[in-house]
Amino acid sequence: MTDLPVVGAAMTLKDLEIHRDLMFAKHRDLELQDFIYADLLNGDWQSVVAQAKKLLDGHQGRVGIHGPFWGFAVDTMDPEVRAIVRKRLLQGLDVCEALGGTHMVVHSPFTTWSYNNLDNYPNGRERLVELCHLTMKDAVKRAEDIGCDLVIENIEDKDPYDRVRLADSFGSDAVAVSIDTGHAHYAHGSTGAPPVDYYVKAAGNRLRHIHLQDADGYADRHWALGQGTVNWQAVFEALGALTSKPRLIIELRDPAGIGASIAHLESLGLAQ
Repeated sequence: MTDLPVVGAAMTLKDLEIHRDLMFAKHRDLELQDFIYADLLNGDWQSVVAQAKKLLDGHQGRVGIHGPFWGFAVDTMDPEVRAIVRKRLLQGLDVCEALGGTHMVVHSPFTTWSYNNLDNYPNGRERLVELCHLTMKDAVKRAEDIGCDLVIENIEDKDPYDRVRLADSFGSDAVAVSIDTGHAHYAHGSTGAPPVDYYVKAAGNRLRHIHLQDADGYADRHWALGQGTVNWQAVFEALGALTSKPRLIIELRDPAGIGASIAHLESLGLAQ
C-alpha cells in the first residue's frame, strides 16, 4: 500500500475546513477552487488566501488552484475580450504566488467543432495557436517567474494530442498538460474520442495534473470514483508508466464523496 500513489483532491475553502484531517493524514495534494470567479478575483481574494494559509499550516502536499474560465476562451479573437482574459489569468497567478501555489488549471480551447473544422480552413490550427499565445504569453512569463505550472485541461478535446502540441508550442517548462478523466470519458462516449487511458499515453511526461472523476460517457458527471464506467485499471496502468509525478486530484460535484473515492481506488489496489 505504501508504494501506491497518494491522491489529492479539489475543493473550496469551505470544504477544506470539513476535509482538513483527510488532506493532512497523508499530506495530499490540494487544488483550491474558490478563485474561478471574477467577483472574487476583483475583490478581497487576499483574505481568502490568508484563511487558506492558516488552515494549511503544516501541510506538506502540493497546492494549486483552478484558474478562472467562466465566460471566455484563451483563443478568443476579440482583442478587447483578450485583454480581460489576460487580466484574469494574471489575477489567478497573483493568487498562486500569495498562496504558495505551484499549479493553475487553464481550460483548453479545443472543441468538438475544432476537431472537424480546424483543417477545413487555411492555417486554422496555426491561427488557434497564435491566438492562444497572444492571450497567454504574459501569464506564461509570470508563471515562469513564480515557479507555477499552467496545466491545460481537456474540456471537449477529441484529439488527445492537440493540447500536447499546444503546450509544446510555448517552449516553456511552465506550460504542461492536464487531463480530466470525466471530460475524456464524455468525449469517448459521445463524440468518438479514444478512451481515457489513451489521453494519458498521449500526454506522456507532459502530464503534470489530472482531475479524477467518474462519469458515464454521456455527460460531465463528476461522480465519486466507482459510480461510473471509467476504466480505472487502464488509467492507472498508463499513469504508472510516467515519471512526471502528476498531481492526482479527485474533483467531484459533491466533495462528500472524496473519502469513498479514495477507498474505491484502495480496493482496486491502485492508489491511497
